[in-house]
Amino acid sequence: MKEMYPKNGKVILHVDMNSFYASVEIAYDPSLQGKPVAIAGNVEERKGIIITCSYEARAFGVKTTMPLWEAKRKCPHLIVMKPNFERYRKASLAMFELLRTYTDLVEPVSIDEGYLDITNCYEKGSPLDIATSIQQSLQKTLLLPCSIGIAPNKFLAKMASNMKKPLGITVLRKRDVQPILWPMAVGKMHGVGEKTAEKLATIHINTIGDLAKGNDVQLKQLLGINGERLKQRANGQDNRPVDPDAISEFKSIGNSTTLAYDSADENELTEVIKRLSSSVGSRIRRKDMLTNNVQLMLRYSDRKTVTRSRKLDNPIDKDVEIFQAAQRLLKAHWKGEPIRLLGVTAQELIEKNEAFKQLDLFSYEREAKKEPLLKVLDHLKGKYGKDIVSNGVKISKQTLGSNEHGTSFEKDFLSNVHKDD
Repeated sequence: MKEMYPKNGKVILHVDMNSFYASVEIAYDPSLQGKPVAIAGNVEERKGIIITCSYEARAFGVKTTMPLWEAKRKCPHLIVMKPNFERYRKASLAMFELLRTYTDLVEPVSIDEGYLDITNCYEKGSPLDIATSIQQSLQKTLLLPCSIGIAPNKFLAKMASNMKKPLGITVLRKRDVQPILWPMAVGKMHGVGEKTAEKLATIHINTIGDLAKGNDVQLKQLLGINGERLKQRANGQDNRPVDPDAISEFKSIGNSTTLAYDSADENELTEVIKRLSSSVGSRIRRKDMLTNNVQLMLRYSDRKTVTRSRKLDNPIDKDVEIFQAAQRLLKAHWKGEPIRLLGVTAQELIEKNEAFKQLDLFSYEREAKKEPLLKVLDHLKGKYGKDIVSNGVKISKQTLGSNEHGTSFEKDFLSNVHKDD
């Protein structure tokens, strides 16, 4: 079987669950099998939006982010359900546990997809045998369908898994890049969003082939370092390893600061939390992440440390929202004792383009309109200093202590995450 594997290259699988949320609901209630099912926020209201839907619903033209009223117009017998994120989380954990029975080199990239490096798994069969076994095992044990891409690198594996849905298995080799990928619209390429595709169109790059042959200088001027990276991908080049610890890199982002003196002044503590929240908000926005959980750390004068967290209804990245969550934790858990250190952490981070908020359509649009303003504010703070734009009362450096910018304690929480696994 070893001859089925490359002598020098790698064999990477990308496992992508099909209509994950809807599929989990169908697995829990088999009577939904074969019916048009949609998961939506605010299911009681006309202005709710579709988070995901089954392929039976898609056959009627129902799509993700479509207003609920429009989805019901296209499919009057659509079965609409509220999201059950705890149920989806459990299904995701079971899915990745099954994948790790094939290899330890499993890299989750979101709740419903991940990469596997099976380069040294030839004793378990050919790459196609392993992919087929994974697909059948997920279907049999969890009742969950998936599509799988088989390729020599992560980019091609991701592109391959998108080619046949549901329940597809696609092999994509480097020699397939020119005849299969190059004729595709550049907007269909993984890593190229709608805005990037619009920018590329301004320099007459409309297909993946155009990008593969694009001018290096033009691409760098237009997209920065990402232009060079995208051109490499368009040529089938991707040297990223499958890293089982990669998802932990941004599990949490936090800042803490030791106060210049132990303080029991609620106003002072609130202002410190506001400053820390602003720093955390800026950092997660720079990484295009959202947080599902805000944690507050309190260290008292006797060095006793307490951490309390607040699970959020919807993922956030705004300074004021992070601050409000942390402030509520302070009010709920602080008993008035002098505090030596404060910390704010954004936990359970997810990529912004993977996140769906349980919002009605109008709230969704309102949130989107805030994005340009936030980016301008972050740019101004980065260029001219964080005090160039501020809200509320400015806190003194004395209260903040000598460690004005705070210290990241991301690693502390990563160790906690590993302990929980």
